Amino acid sequence: MSVPRSNRATPYRLTCPTGPYGWRALGLTAALFFIIGFVTWLNGPLISFVQVGFALDDASAFLLPLVFYISYVLFALPCTRILARTGLRRGLSCALLIMAAGMAATGQAMHAGSYHAALAGFLVLGGGLALLQVAITPYVSLLGPPERGAQRIAMMGLCNKLGGVVAPVVLAMLAMRHTAALSARLATESNPATRALLRQQGLDAIHAPALGMASLLAATSLWLRLSPLPDITPATTRHRAGPWAACTPRALLGACAMFLYVGVEVLAGDAIGTYARDLGISLNQTRFFTSLTLLCMLGGYLAGLLLCPRVLTQEKLLLLSCGMGAGAGLLALGTQGYASVLCISLLGFANAMIFPALFPLALRGAGQATVGVSALLVMAYCGGGILPQCFIWLKPIMGFQPAFVLPVLLSYALIAAYAAWFGRAERPAPPFLQQVPPP
Repeated sequence: MSVPRSNRATPYRLTCPTGPYGWRALGLTAALFFIIGFVTWLNGPLISFVQVGFALDDASAFLLPLVFYISYVLFALPCTRILARTGLRRGLSCALLIMAAGMAATGQAMHAGSYHAALAGFLVLGGGLALLQVAITPYVSLLGPPERGAQRIAMMGLCNKLGGVVAPVVLAMLAMRHTAALSARLATESNPATRALLRQQGLDAIHAPALGMASLLAATSLWLRLSPLPDITPATTRHRAGPWAACTPRALLGACAMFLYVGVEVLAGDAIGTYARDLGISLNQTRFFTSLTLLCMLGGYLAGLLLCPRVLTQEKLLLLSCGMGAGAGLLALGTQGYASVLCISLLGFANAMIFPALFPLALRGAGQATVGVSALLVMAYCGGGILPQCFIWLKPIMGFQPAFVLPVLLSYALIAAYAAWFGRAERPAPPFLQQVPPP
């Protein structure tokens, strides 16, 4: 639907983050972001879980987030066609059903003792999440005035990361209570048959929680179909946007920045356990470090809500966040033990306001190509699978601390460069990209 003229964005002092649709729509959307966070941030503790359960090395265990985030590349563009038929609201419901199927398949594969089947289930789960992400972020962007976009997305981020904080704790209580003891027993057990039985018992612990999560996702899909969420569509123009309308310099470079940002976020959240184990910290403690990073992100979102746009514009806050992240990375490189782990978790605080500012910045001026640009940015989420793999590849070459921190510093520098260049609406593309001929 189109927004009535009387409800269009007015100056900051006269507007609120919700716009014409009210707090109810924002609250319902926030519940979906909680679910996204819960599912996404299961990756961190699951890496340690499958490493023990399937007897995997680091490279094989990190295939789990790689497959999960590669699904964004495979499915983001097809998702735009689905949304063109269903609309944003119905697309959200379809996404939750696909996620339920993927979660159930993953649980069954763990129970069957097949790592490859579990990866296939994670691919389906990631495909459903790709559809949800392509639909929900522009949906939130359109729920109110553009200048409050970062604030609305920060509110969603609070719910997202709250789900991420809860997920590792719930998984640790339901399925990973005995993982550390199992790992210690496997290290001393020499009988192959006993070792196989112990591993299967560990994998079976994930079966019931996975099926329970699948049921919750399916129930949420039904609830969403019956909920009063408005069916918002992007502004239209007289001519339909072609397939390359989304490929503007702002969007393409924004996708590159998003690739790097998601990679850094996943490194700080999912790889922190591996980083801590390399420092000699036990599995009993490292399984909770993903939640520590996400708690820091919650603090970052709260600070962002207070500062933006009252004190800082979302573009300036993006630059400040990159600077804080680079500082925390340098401190992690120069410290050891729990101090270094704390610095890695503080990357979560710095990362919190990068996504809420970066997504609207890349989406600015997209018009009818909004869904296409959103799909391009969602495809860039695959950085969450690639940068952790770079960490694993670089560890034997330069040591685990430089291998972790150097990609982080480079990513923050490039994201800051994008924000500095495109921070003003009237700023043109860089000279070498000002002419992008259609194919």
